[in-house]
Amino acid sequence: MSHSRTVPSEQIASGADRSWIAVIALLGGALAWAYWPVLVALNKEWQTDDNYSVGQLVPLAILYLLWHDRERLRSSAYRPCWWGIGIILVAQGARAFGLIWLFESAERYSFVLSVVGVVLLVGGWEVFWRVKWLLLFLFLMVPLPGRVHNLISGPLQQHATDGAVFFLELLGITLTSEGHVIVLNDNVPLAVAEACSGLRMLTAFVVVAATLAYLVNRPRWQKIALVLSSIPVAILCNTGRLVITALLFLVTSSEFANRFFHDFAGFTMMPMAVLMLILELWIMSKLVIDEALSESASTP
Repeated sequence: MSHSRTVPSEQIASGADRSWIAVIALLGGALAWAYWPVLVALNKEWQTDDNYSVGQLVPLAILYLLWHDRERLRSSAYRPCWWGIGIILVAQGARAFGLIWLFESAERYSFVLSVVGVVLLVGGWEVFWRVKWLLLFLFLMVPLPGRVHNLISGPLQQHATDGAVFFLELLGITLTSEGHVIVLNDNVPLAVAEACSGLRMLTAFVVVAATLAYLVNRPRWQKIALVLSSIPVAILCNTGRLVITALLFLVTSSEFANRFFHDFAGFTMMPMAVLMLILELWIMSKLVIDEALSESASTP
């Protein structure tokens, strides 16, 4: 007499999880091999360009957020979608364009598009929809194209100079502004170089705000407002850093002021920005009236 053995559903689910992870690991390894020169150049820019050094933290943040949502992802239905192959083909077309026209950013964005295509191909629409914000977040690890960088860096440098001049004049300090050079008390020059434009702070704050927006349980409009507000927060913090540096130039040595600007201030501005974003979340929570309370209040 033959006996049938019932396999627990937990074992089936765990087996499916292992199979899916194996497929992802295999395709991820294939992508890393195919894009290895691109990834090496990207890592080199992360290490040498302070404006985009935060990009190396983006993959780590995404891995943490995936772990944070592991239960919800485990309950998703994994049904491969062949539309993912179309996205991968588009990505390869973008890479070919970058190789032919020597447009490095196209190759880098091609890698991100390939990751998007692999997720859709293996996981299907349900998984793709649940991780869509993380896939969009992945674009933040790629440095801006040179033309876009110049369009942003120039105005940021001007805003930093104008903001520092405004607040220093409020403090009663005599100064003159010549381009991006601020002369304090007619004898202490302070140059607001391109490196002082605040682009590094801006890219870092956007990544932090995007991570925080993903983690908090808030309406979508609040999440969007939080990410967008990281731009003025970064500009304000960078202006504050310039003002403090200018004051230090007046009362201490230039060496100490430069050390503060490049070292200490960089560490203090990030916690300050996080506190400002948390304060913004608190204010927005006070602006929203709970629907259940409003309905009970309107009931006679």
